[in-house]
Amino acid sequence: MTTNDDHFAKKLTSYLDDSAAGLKPGTAYRLQLARQEALARLADPQRSAALRAAHAFVGHGAGTAGGRRSLWTNGKLWLGILLIAAAAFGFQQWEAYQQLIELEETDAALLSSDLPIDAYLDRGFQNWLSHTGDD
Repeated sequence: MTTNDDHFAKKLTSYLDDSAAGLKPGTAYRLQLARQEALARLADPQRSAALRAAHAFVGHGAGTAGGRRSLWTNGKLWLGILLIAAAAFGFQQWEAYQQLIELEETDAALLSSDLPIDAYLDRGFQNWLSHTGDD
């Protein structure tokens, strides 16, 4: 290594140490476990294959790269989709119920009034109502 490389390595090390000091303890622990697993894979490739097979058998990433589950096999995603669909259906039902109540109230008002239904259909009466409502 040249002096420039040594200087760069020292700067990089100090930056990494500073940023690692600010990590949460749980994050640092998970990073430590991942590092140990990576070093174990380098030391014993046979053990690495056995670990991957064990994870796949337990269900931690069967058939996926890096032990990650597919987006479509995530139960939380389907639960969220189900909740959104149920909320949309419930809102539609509530709106239909509100419209039904408004229609019932209108029908009840028409039937309980003294005015004949033909008067409501007369254009002259509608014009008279609109002119008297402006005053």
